Amino acid sequence: MGWQQLKMPLAGLDQERWEQAMLDAGAVAITYTDAADQPILEPAPGEAPLWHAAVLAALFDDQISYEHIALTLLSSLSLPSLPAIDINLLPERDWERAWLDDFKPMQFGERLWVCPHAMSVSAEHATIIKLDPGLAFGTGTHATTALCLSRLDSLALEGATVLDYGCGSGILAIASLLLGAASVDAVDIDPQALTATLRNAADNDVAKALHCALPNDWQPLDDGYDVVLANILAQPLMSLAETLSRTLRDGGVLLLSGILEDQADAVMQKYDPFIEFAQPKRQDGWVLLEGARR
Repeated sequence: MGWQQLKMPLAGLDQERWEQAMLDAGAVAITYTDAADQPILEPAPGEAPLWHAAVLAALFDDQISYEHIALTLLSSLSLPSLPAIDINLLPERDWERAWLDDFKPMQFGERLWVCPHAMSVSAEHATIIKLDPGLAFGTGTHATTALCLSRLDSLALEGATVLDYGCGSGILAIASLLLGAASVDAVDIDPQALTATLRNAADNDVAKALHCALPNDWQPLDDGYDVVLANILAQPLMSLAETLSRTLRDGGVLLLSGILEDQADAVMQKYDPFIEFAQPKRQDGWVLLEGARR
């Protein structure tokens, strides 16, 4: 069995009506892609914003005739004719194998590895995070996460208390615990991220030392944290400057990421009353800021 994919630009069209019409015609999956390289960063929970120049792609069993699909679309949408639609035949593939071909074990620093559940790492003395891509952001493939993981690998975390603010998949929290941290508080505005973090922590046998909370439910440690991590974006980092700085224990380490190179000065300026920063670390246009309390 194979598949056929129908692709069309959505400019000026009702996305929800077209999506439903494709499903009515027998589509088994609907995806959207960006035709204009427009970034959409950090939507609020429950939001699903689309690009201005989005392309809809609908996947159908190749046994469904295009004539049937076209007639269903015309009827569902009450249209006299259809806009231009590209049709591509896709051969049947072992999609799990194809996914594994794209996502390999990755090393960060000297010890730390991120590895899919279906794979293994044979490196001696490796610290391995078992993690598959999922709903929440953070598998180590992005430069912001890679920068944080590499720095965590070089820190002395034995017995440390850690705050991971904006935990996403929980990868940084899990890495901290596997590297010796005594406990981690993981905070995120998205309940789905907390669910993913708890599940991934359980998969890595560190859930008992992990505490997850929404921002309003989070109770910071009275004497602060040894390490405070926040891998989000520049604007929320700036709004959290006082909160994150005050949760950092004297002698502790603050790590901020998710910052573009041209945003670093603005972020550091916001933290300047509280934090003294070292030289930023850079990767692929992103920076990691590391600092300590003044």
